[in-house]
Amino acid sequence: MIVLETERLILRHFHLLDVAAMQRIFGDAEVMRFGPGVQTAEWIRNWVQGCLENYYPKWGFGPWAVVEKRRRETIGYCGLFYFPDVARQPEVEIGYRLARAVWGQGYATEAVLAVRDYAFNVLCLQRLIAMIDPQNVPSIRVAEKAGMRYEKDVMFEGYTHPDHVYAMANPAQGVSS
Repeated sequence: MIVLETERLILRHFHLLDVAAMQRIFGDAEVMRFGPGVQTAEWIRNWVQGCLENYYPKWGFGPWAVVEKRRRETIGYCGLFYFPDVARQPEVEIGYRLARAVWGQGYATEAVLAVRDYAFNVLCLQRLIAMIDPQNVPSIRVAEKAGMRYEKDVMFEGYTHPDHVYAMANPAQGVSS
């Protein structure tokens, strides 16, 4: 199911055929450098299955496949993730990862802006965050282009250093971030 379209991208629900394309994301050490590291084929299958069985039916959102329109190729994901406890409060995060072959072409910003607008205008969420490793400068730039600002550090169990939390409120609802 197509959720969003931009000038160059389609964001849609994942399907099991996307597992191979997601191997280029989750199986690439450079793409996963600021995350949990390279993942196994089984982990990737379970992640895609989790989107289908858990995220979409439970929350009405989740990570969506990012498809380049011109080549009709899945190049990564961008979407919304629910976290019940980020510094003692529930949050919805915009998360994104794209294949290294398409870095530097503005796709991440294009996808994030579309997801931000969908979250605020369609889902009527009051607030969005992005949790970013402080050394991941390109991801920080994408969050800032979307209007997010640094709010605080958060330390998760198992991490060796805190992530930065970037946040923004829904401008239509006048809620402060």
